[in-house]
Amino acid sequence: MTDKPVPGVGVAILDGGKVLLIRRGRGPGAGLWAVPGGKVEYGESLVETAVREAREETGYDVDLGPVIWVGESIGPGQPPEWHYTLVDFMASVGGGSLRYGDDAAAAGWFDLDEAMGLELTPTMPPLLEVLRAMIE
Repeated sequence: MTDKPVPGVGVAILDGGKVLLIRRGRGPGAGLWAVPGGKVEYGESLVETAVREAREETGYDVDLGPVIWVGESIGPGQPPEWHYTLVDFMASVGGGSLRYGDDAAAAGWFDLDEAMGLELTPTMPPLLEVLRAMIE
């Protein structure tokens, strides 16, 4: 545990009105669905992290778009178990093929209504609402 927030990114990969979600295999939110993403490594930019995490967790090379959501995830307890500051990007598939890996336990494409029915990490519903507003 650290006594400072940890920066992280998420990548909302869209294709034909569907979003790619991964089921987290470990860490905070294990077993819950979210966009691919993870912690920024020291010396790595947010963009570099987003591209790396998308590739590691989905097998896709992504064409990264704009930042679409900024927020945080703060775990329970005092001091909290975790504190992440999050920057989520929009992206599209630029190459590769779907093969979940790294800390992803599963991956799938979902329309937004389907996605809202999954067991999601707490930061996902507001991100999905942003996506809904963008594609409707």
